[in-house]
Amino acid sequence: MIETLIVLGAGFITGITTILFGFGGGFVVVPFVYHLVSSSGEQPGQAMHIAVATSTAVMILNSGYATLTNWRSGNLLRETIIPLIFFISIGAALGAFASTLLADNVVRLLFVIYMLVTIADCLFRQGFLVKPARAALSKMTLWVGGPLIGVIATLLGVGGSVMTVPLLRRHGYEMKHCVSAANPLSIPVAVIGALMYIGLGWQEMSGPHYLGYVNLTILGLLVAAGIAGIVFAKRALPKVNDKLHARVYVLLLVVVLIAISL
Repeated sequence: MIETLIVLGAGFITGITTILFGFGGGFVVVPFVYHLVSSSGEQPGQAMHIAVATSTAVMILNSGYATLTNWRSGNLLRETIIPLIFFISIGAALGAFASTLLADNVVRLLFVIYMLVTIADCLFRQGFLVKPARAALSKMTLWVGGPLIGVIATLLGVGGSVMTVPLLRRHGYEMKHCVSAANPLSIPVAVIGALMYIGLGWQEMSGPHYLGYVNLTILGLLVAAGIAGIVFAKRALPKVNDKLHARVYVLLLVVVLIAISL
């Protein structure tokens, strides 16, 4: 019972972060599921793969629902999504396949390194905490950055928001537009990643509550609570000014880094 309540609490927080920061689930779900599966002792050596796979599945519904609510609110800008979403999709398939070739502890180490680099980039390189003048995405950003985002996002199960939000921010967009765009940009990563993890983990996992590497029990609880968190965030939480929004975004990254490191 206590474990179920903890899962529901994590799902609710996931829904809130989906709306406020564009995190479709990865930053809360990956550390949480990793520790949950590791402590249970089931599926030894597969905890990180299960965490990443379940995270991508959670993101499908969370990001999809958040995209709908942001579209209704008028926060989605076409130029922040198209054509970047197509290039991210290409990299997503490669990232999911690459993850299954790596050992569980290697994926966890890459997650930690990835978080450290992102936090340092946001804090010490100009263009994130203070919004610059707006500029169009270059062809290099689309052709190289887009697939790279897809690879890393699916490899680590984080949905790409930690890269797309700083990327769009450095091109002069307000945080509300960056965060809103992160949700639809995470959908191809989530769909492709989930399908790949289901297929690649089909013969590796055992038990009725597993579909490939995806833990269906945890998935159901997280999605139900996540949608409730999204509704709560849209209706109850006050709007945050742009500069504070950027600072809190970085602070949340630090919290997630501590959680996965411990």
